[in-house]
Amino acid sequence: MVELLGVFLKAFPEESFEASKFMAGSGSSMLYSFLLFTVILSLQEMYRGKLASSELFTILGGFFSSLLFLVSLTFIGNFQETCGIRTGWGAVILAEVIALIAASTVHRVCITTCFLFSAGLLYEINKLSGMMLSKNEPKMKSF
Repeated sequence: MVELLGVFLKAFPEESFEASKFMAGSGSSMLYSFLLFTVILSLQEMYRGKLASSELFTILGGFFSSLLFLVSLTFIGNFQETCGIRTGWGAVILAEVIALIAASTVHRVCITTCFLFSAGLLYEINKLSGMMLSKNEPKMKSF
């Protein structure tokens, strides 16, 4: 995923790239993440029996629950940003608890796979965030 972003960023010169052109506002991003959360949770609950039927589908159920983690983290972060509250690890823990509870409704193995996939997603989000922040900071000359 990070490699795809790197290819995308190389396609545009630095002068023409402004992050504000490509980013949604906090309010619209919060709405989209809430809608995605609702759709993913509804589909997960509709196909609960199928997701618990085999080992591969159980792992897939954990992956879908980790997507719930991702969109709920986006929703909570945007909500905190619009309210002026400082974001931190509390948002991550709350989003993880929500995703693990959703995973527990499918199968108990989904809880473990959801946690592992969520940890991987969180690592990638942190890496991507650091990459975007380092691009936006002006280069300082060291003497």
